[in-house]
Amino acid sequence: MSINRRLADLRKEMSAAQIDAYIIPSSDPHQSEYVADHWKAREWISGFTGSAGIVIITMETAGLWTDSRYYIQAAEELKDTEFKMHPLYQDGKTQYPIWLANNLTVGATIGLDGFLWTKAQLSIIKKATLDKDIKLRTDADLISASWKDRPALPTEKIFELNQQYAGVSRVAKLTKIRSLLKENGAHHYLVTKLDDIAWLLNLRGRDVSFNPIFIAYLWITPDNCSLFINAAKVPPALQEELATENIFIKPYGEITSFLQALPNDHGTIYTESSLNLALRKKINPARSITGSALIEAEKAVKNSTEVDLVREVMVKDGVALVHFYRWLEELIPSGYITEYDVARQLAHFRNQQDAYFGESFSAIVGYKANGAIVHYRPDETKSATIQPKGMLLIDSGGQYWDGTTDITRTITLGEPTEEEVSAFTQVLKGHINLATAHFPAGTTGGQLDALARIHLWKAGRNYGHGTGHGVGFFLNVHEGPQNISPLAGSPRGRTPFQPGMITSNEPGYYKQGEFGIRTENLILCVESEYSTEDQPFLKFETLTLFPIDFQLVDVEALSQQEIDWLNAYHRRIYESLSPHLAEVEQEWLAEKCQMVR
Repeated sequence: MSINRRLADLRKEMSAAQIDAYIIPSSDPHQSEYVADHWKAREWISGFTGSAGIVIITMETAGLWTDSRYYIQAAEELKDTEFKMHPLYQDGKTQYPIWLANNLTVGATIGLDGFLWTKAQLSIIKKATLDKDIKLRTDADLISASWKDRPALPTEKIFELNQQYAGVSRVAKLTKIRSLLKENGAHHYLVTKLDDIAWLLNLRGRDVSFNPIFIAYLWITPDNCSLFINAAKVPPALQEELATENIFIKPYGEITSFLQALPNDHGTIYTESSLNLALRKKINPARSITGSALIEAEKAVKNSTEVDLVREVMVKDGVALVHFYRWLEELIPSGYITEYDVARQLAHFRNQQDAYFGESFSAIVGYKANGAIVHYRPDETKSATIQPKGMLLIDSGGQYWDGTTDITRTITLGEPTEEEVSAFTQVLKGHINLATAHFPAGTTGGQLDALARIHLWKAGRNYGHGTGHGVGFFLNVHEGPQNISPLAGSPRGRTPFQPGMITSNEPGYYKQGEFGIRTENLILCVESEYSTEDQPFLKFETLTLFPIDFQLVDVEALSQQEIDWLNAYHRRIYESLSPHLAEVEQEWLAEKCQMVR
């Protein structure tokens, strides 16, 4: 069925429900970044496959609002449809509520599915449309009636992450969370974020692409837990084991009636940013404590077992990348390798490593101009053929039982231009600046972000994405609460760094229509040797192990400290990876890790 036909069918449902504008987000009932196919309604109705966007449909218009990472991609995917692309953010404001206020008539009705929205998201719409006396219906699930062949919810079995990987048992984790509940004066905790549930219970699943999570809700009391999940997904032996720890299985769909029937005599904690409107309405607001992210804060600080395993997994990932880049280097002169081929082969080499689970996100392989599309995904039928000239940007990652990886390298396939070398070197200088930073405890990502941009700024350059995101342990590759971003006023931008947090370091530069540059490693926050009794200091340890293309580096533009860092980093890469490589691979790696003078 064509996109325009789907629009026509949805408008029939809107007319019958007397809805003037229908809004479809990218989310699921858990506010997940990656969602199961069942909840990909925004993609189904519009054809836009990016991870972020909002669709608004009226009887006359259809629009998609997305951010700058996806402008080029959205324009391409929407071009044969009725949909028009709009910027999601502009002048520091979210734009689609403003569009609603400007384009709907007084007294119009907006419809949306309350299971896919949070209170904060809805409040932005309410505030923008207040003067228009707009009516908001949050019980309008029009997609189910229109989407005739909608995929069912996943039925993959969940599985246990043993303590040898997790480092801490779920009993110990639950004990800690219950103590935090008591400190906050609450008896109950409704956990709605899928990675929070997976981390707390040391369980994993295959319900969505890339993130090893499963669809469920968790209800915690001082004595037991209720896991709301399709029971067929939990093997009988695991159900029995969970029951011995007072964790009991209940049907996923019963969460609404369960909350509705709760007595009003005990306080409930939930995370405001991930609790959907439909469930929020079932909780007594007078007995709730909002905004708490108790599990997220605990999850972000990796324990010693997790840290040790991540260091080991970086060796495996680095070995896979050596195999891959050697393969790539040998075949590019043939002139028949496409971006899509590269992405598939990269996953193949990772799959040869022990305890590999899958990709941590869909690999970004951008040749020349495609590298300037920040979240470009190569399509099997339309991806570019890679030639021995220009630059190639590859951003990829793996999920292993013993850790999650995310790395970006930009390489030159021919003689680089002066502009490419200049921009690459400025990105590298910013990367090193952040990697070598020492900062007082309490410092946030909003404060650190400029360290990665300052050399680009001096040349009148910048990039439109954040510099770093938190990374889970065999969990979501994008994880909070910390990040490194210019959005210092956001909750994540205000989160202080703590030892044990793993974050990406990924400055970049993109010239539309020509090339993209990004250099990304994962970094671990650790205590700094500059700490004193009165003032603790922190710093970063670079975890990722793969060389940076020195052919793109203007050595004359590097300080001696930057040269020392690059040489020490390459020396550590060779020492870490070479024992796991064949002799010919060791020689190749030695060449890539040669010292810069």
